[in-house]
Amino acid sequence: MSTFRAQTTWTRSHDDFSYDHYDRDHEVRWGSGQRAAASAAQDYLGNPDRLNPEEALVGALSSCHMLTFLAIAARRRLVVDAYTDEAEGVLGKNEAGKLAVTEVTLRPAVRFAPGVEVDAAALARMHEAAHNNCFIAQSVKANVRIVPPAEAAG
Repeated sequence: MSTFRAQTTWTRSHDDFSYDHYDRDHEVRWGSGQRAAASAAQDYLGNPDRLNPEEALVGALSSCHMLTFLAIAARRRLVVDAYTDEAEGVLGKNEAGKLAVTEVTLRPAVRFAPGVEVDAAALARMHEAAHNNCFIAQSVKANVRIVPPAEAAG
């Protein structure tokens, strides 16, 4: 088992602590020493120049899927030269009527090394295996869709 840590720090910066006026800016520091200037999403009175928790969740899902996919490719000796993803999360109401990230769409585009042949069906199976083995995807309730472009097969 592994343990991961994060520390979130916020300090009141205004006298007015009403809902419309308190500052949402804060800092998140991870056990690795990395830091992020964070805030609420702009729709919830946050600072659009800072990372928000919903973006962080979408990024975590995208990153985890990529890392799992690369591990699968490496174990199969299928050399990957590049991988990009234009991930998108949707905030909506869940089954209980509560606001939640209800869907995340990953759009991974994979470029294999010259001479590496992976057909569309094999690529789809690799993405399915990556999703099924991604720690973050297995930790969330949101529907995670993977929509690789057709040209990603080669």
